[in-house]
Amino acid sequence: MNPFLTLAVAIGAEITATLALKAADGLTRPGPTLLVALGYGTALWLMSTSMDMLPIGVVYAIWAGVGMVGAALGGALLFGEPVTPLMIFGIGVIAVGVGILAAQAHA
Repeated sequence: MNPFLTLAVAIGAEITATLALKAADGLTRPGPTLLVALGYGTALWLMSTSMDMLPIGVVYAIWAGVGMVGAALGGALLFGEPVTPLMIFGIGVIAVGVGILAAQAHA
């Protein structure tokens, strides 16, 4: 399987789990709590799989950068959390960094 596709699915599972963590209300709501456990378990398994094919530094940087952006945007969309111009700038900086690292993995 394509390591970047594997990593993308891992990041999607991690973002889903992180957003469910907020909805789980201190892990007191069973549905979101189950989603947290399944999401993080799936995310870590797929992340470790992608590390078999890509350098750990590239995987972790992409994981962290895209995960932060996804969590920030998901928090805004699902929970009405604020998105300021400075946050948008920061997301842009992260996107540039992730792009550089992804390109370096192919070099």
